[in-house]
Amino acid sequence: MAPKIDKEACREAYNLVRDDATEVNWVTFKYNGSTIVPGDQGVDYETFKRKCTDDVRLFGFVRFTTGDAMSKRVKFALITWIGEDVSGLQRAKTGTDKTLVKEVVQNFAKEFVISDHKELDEDYIKNELKKAGGANYDAQTE
Repeated sequence: MAPKIDKEACREAYNLVRDDATEVNWVTFKYNGSTIVPGDQGVDYETFKRKCTDDVRLFGFVRFTTGDAMSKRVKFALITWIGEDVSGLQRAKTGTDKTLVKEVVQNFAKEFVISDHKELDEDYIKNELKKAGGANYDAQTE
């Protein structure tokens, strides 16, 4: 059966993360049979990381505050997690299924495809977002 996405429900979850008025800073999109639906959401990145287990594949939309001494800014990351115990066929399908997620999740600074827990490190992700963010004033002194 061809995969599909519950666009309306996923868009609501996506907008929660983008909305400065909410504390929600991450949401997952998971598989319910062959349909991609919103999964968990939260405010703590460590909780998001715990959702990335070896037996699942999911998509995460995460808000990070990055920047330097001169400016702070919010950056968003789209994380595709593929656990090490996910079958080869499901791994292959995840890449094409991501196009469905991108119909909803359209604004993000950087995209990650991760299957190693070490690459979920918050500092690593923030550093990559910072690189993608342009001007960096950390090297300047007052």
